[in-house]
Amino acid sequence: MASASYTEDLSCPICLTIFADPVILPCGHSFCRECITVSLKSQHQCPQCRATVPTEENNLLTNHILKSLAEKVKENEKLKNEYRHDKEVAEWLCPEHDEKLKLFCITDQQLTCVICRDGEKHEGHRFKPIKEAAAAVTQELTTFLQQVLSDTPTIESTAKTQREEITKTKEKSHQLMTQISSKFEEMHQFLRKREEEIKNELKHKEEDDVEKMSESLNAIETALSENRELEGKVSSVLEITDPEKFLKSWTEDKTVVTAKSSFRPRGNTLKVVNTSLYLGPYESHLQFFMWKEMLQLIKPREERLTVQSNSANVTVVSQLSSGQHYWEVEVGQREYWEVGGQNSFLKFDGQNYYDSHQNKVLAFAGRPQKIGIYLNCESKELSFYDADGMTHIHTMLPGSMPVSAYFKMAINRNPRIVCWY
Repeated sequence: MASASYTEDLSCPICLTIFADPVILPCGHSFCRECITVSLKSQHQCPQCRATVPTEENNLLTNHILKSLAEKVKENEKLKNEYRHDKEVAEWLCPEHDEKLKLFCITDQQLTCVICRDGEKHEGHRFKPIKEAAAAVTQELTTFLQQVLSDTPTIESTAKTQREEITKTKEKSHQLMTQISSKFEEMHQFLRKREEEIKNELKHKEEDDVEKMSESLNAIETALSENRELEGKVSSVLEITDPEKFLKSWTEDKTVVTAKSSFRPRGNTLKVVNTSLYLGPYESHLQFFMWKEMLQLIKPREERLTVQSNSANVTVVSQLSSGQHYWEVEVGQREYWEVGGQNSFLKFDGQNYYDSHQNKVLAFAGRPQKIGIYLNCESKELSFYDADGMTHIHTMLPGSMPVSAYFKMAINRNPRIVCWY
């Protein structure tokens, strides 16, 4: 609204457009020179207030203030027509002075108008005309673009390498998945086979025992049947109350007489056959013995080393620089020990565990009797476990390769034992 009113104030009352060479009449009203000249030819009055304009006023005075303002408005209108939108026009006008932005402040790196240049805000700053500044910036951007263009192939190469590493990781993961599945399937096959063998062994033992017990039961049931038959016959004879008939029946029935003469009590001689069903260690220590048997399936073999040295420091194996290695050290109840590599080891001082490489206290709170150490030379990782349950304690980077297997512990009467796999 303010902009519209401002434009109206700078419009000629006759042609209703922005003043073109405005002139001022004695009454104070202003008009375009051409518009008022034509109007005064027909009537010697001001078109607005009807005040008489003397005919001798042939030379109309230019209204310089209106002329200057009108020219600025026309310039703004020209910008509006050029960029179509008020917002775009405003971007090319100084927000403080409403002047066209013609300079570039090198110090502040921003467009300014000529009034800004002389203001306090930009005092002591360096300025360039927009075309010169644009040429300088264009040169800088061209140089910068060349740097970007030269850097892009390197980044593309790095991206390609990274993609290749991702592919390698996926391929290696797939290989390891296949390897793990194969190893577990091998163990599953071994366990399933041993399960069937042990079950068959149990079945055979069951069949043998049941056969022996069935034979015993048949003998017992035969003796029971014979006793009950004899009991019936003797009971029948005893039921005869007449003496003559009784004796006659007794003497005539020779089976009872024969049975009586040959009868031998068998109640104490017939014995129950007890089961001998027993699977030995598979009955009480099945998992343990399966683990022992599975050691035949696992290629690494335990090499038990008993160290009797009086020295607290012992290097067991030196120069481990390739492959994967695992060994265990019995630490027992010792109040101080160091196990691992010669330059990177796990330390226990009776209360806390330490990473010697980073010299920091670990959060592990258990009290293992045996420490397992796994060295992967490919990934350069040294891992420690509670060997009894294979609980992970800590993993560290040994730093330099090769690694020497090493331990140090308080000397006591118990020998120090190292198991190498």
